[in-house]
Amino acid sequence: MPSAVETLLHAPARREIPATARESRWALPDGHLLRRIDWPQGTRGSILFMPGRGDAYEKWLETLDGWAQQGWGVTSADWRGQAGSGRLGADATTGHVSDFGIWVDDYAALWADWTASTPGPHIAVAHSMGGQIVLRAVAEGRVKPDAVVLSAPMLGIHPAWIPSGVLHKVARVIARLGDPRRPAWKGGEKPGAQPRARSLLLTHDDSRYDDEDWWRLARPAIAMGPASWGWIERALASIHGLERRGVLEAVQVPVLLLGTSIDGLVSWRAIRRAARRLPKGELVAFGSECRHEILREVDPVRRRALDAIRDFLDRVAPSRG
Repeated sequence: MPSAVETLLHAPARREIPATARESRWALPDGHLLRRIDWPQGTRGSILFMPGRGDAYEKWLETLDGWAQQGWGVTSADWRGQAGSGRLGADATTGHVSDFGIWVDDYAALWADWTASTPGPHIAVAHSMGGQIVLRAVAEGRVKPDAVVLSAPMLGIHPAWIPSGVLHKVARVIARLGDPRRPAWKGGEKPGAQPRARSLLLTHDDSRYDDEDWWRLARPAIAMGPASWGWIERALASIHGLERRGVLEAVQVPVLLLGTSIDGLVSWRAIRRAARRLPKGELVAFGSECRHEILREVDPVRRRALDAIRDFLDRVAPSRG
């Protein structure tokens, strides 16, 4: 029999929807439909995982199914305007939102419905952009999880040495020079990045990187490209709001942050600062062995990350069974 760690590390679900998972549509209060996926309720508790910018939950099946096999009830959803949850921009690929507060509202509504129908402890897990939205929802008192796990949360963007307030002012001017829904760059995950160079930003594991392309071919509707200038301006406004004195300092929920010092998409400095500011914040730091998508990295990195998450949750949110 495989060990608990091996079961989680090598869950078979990468290019197929697990037989135990159910895909569906869930209506937000305004009627907009979110695409979601649910595994059955477990004995350990419940995890709600939210992905990053331009993401689809298919990218994270390996980790989500691994948690389900460990006894967690698991749910994930695409953000409004992304992957299978419709679009908010002027075309089918550019990621746009008029304000990040829309996503905070959506998350709060999903959280309320999900917690009402699932056993605790209730754990909020999110990656990158999703991490910023989830942390903001917690800081604003919109959701009250038993614990939070954030993988490479987007608490700052590059160039990281320029204060977010300055970047926001520049982005606001640029966004107003034309249609804010227009793409901020061509292709890739980062301004100037070529398609294959995108893998150098995300993961050292070529096979796991290729999983995303496989799913985009199998399900073309989930494919997304660059962010809009409006998205950039609103992202920086939201980041700047979390940086205000007293915002993170008031969060009393245990928060585990995972980040890498070579992250080419989000600010490592901002992640470190947030870990210090959060009263119950903990930081797991990676270096050159790890790129942005920590939970889709090579096995040694994933093992350390998954072990850290398991140990954290066992300490701060033990099973109620």
